[in-house]
Amino acid sequence: MTTKASLVRTVALVLVWSSGFIGAELGARAAPPATLLTWRFLVTAAVLLPWLLRAVDRLDRRGWMHQVVLALLCQCLYLAGVFWAAAAGVPAGTSALVASLQPALVLAATLVLEGRRLQLGHVAGLVLGSAGVALTAIGDLRAGVALAALVLPLTAMLSLSAGTLLQQRWSTPSPESIPLMETLAVQAVVSAGFCTAYTAVVGELTPPMTTEFWTATAWAVLAGIGAYGLYYVVTTRDGAARASTLLYLTPATTALWATLMFGQPLRLTAVIGLLVSATAVVVLTRAPTRAPARV
Repeated sequence: MTTKASLVRTVALVLVWSSGFIGAELGARAAPPATLLTWRFLVTAAVLLPWLLRAVDRLDRRGWMHQVVLALLCQCLYLAGVFWAAAAGVPAGTSALVASLQPALVLAATLVLEGRRLQLGHVAGLVLGSAGVALTAIGDLRAGVALAALVLPLTAMLSLSAGTLLQQRWSTPSPESIPLMETLAVQAVVSAGFCTAYTAVVGELTPPMTTEFWTATAWAVLAGIGAYGLYYVVTTRDGAARASTLLYLTPATTALWATLMFGQPLRLTAVIGLLVSATAVVVLTRAPTRAPARV
């Protein structure tokens, strides 16, 4: 049974996660994606500095290695795919929908790794989710979005899927051994280091002193802290499969938000794709899971 607390986490995750794609669109209109991403991480690291200082004494070498890997997968590569996709002209709703293929991989991988069998409901849900993404992508390709641009959110999805599975594995059997805010602080600093080095080399480190840029940066920081915080909370309390499956609900929210805020067209193929994917989340969450197939 879904508890009230779980429902609140569900709604909050969908809304806040969607805001990240809107922030990427805002940033694409203000600066190169590398510049925005770097300053997003730098400001986030500064905000979370008190928690970083606490984490220094808590983490051992193995813990630091885990956080570095998770930072690269769940933050650097994932956000790079999203931000570069926005700069390449991929609509925010489409980027969210392509990224929402993640549940298909995470759910299937989680069940297989736990020794459980995929049920008919799981397969149907995965097929529906993929079909919804395909319909939307076809509509965007016909409207002039480059195929190479759609690879960017796909890369983001693969990175986050891998990070999600690793985070779930490394968080057991004591998922709260490393406090959430300390985890986010460590990953923000690691990500800031990698991105700063990259933008310094390519000459895009200096930020534009415009209201648009700093508004987009502030939006990205708040959305990032909230989204990752809620994502990890849902992952550790409700499971990685549920957290990832809920992301199927973010594309519709993002598409509507982008239409109202930026005037991005909501094509018929996108509407159909969103409805199909929304159906997929219902099928996936209702599909039963059997006990492990082997001991």
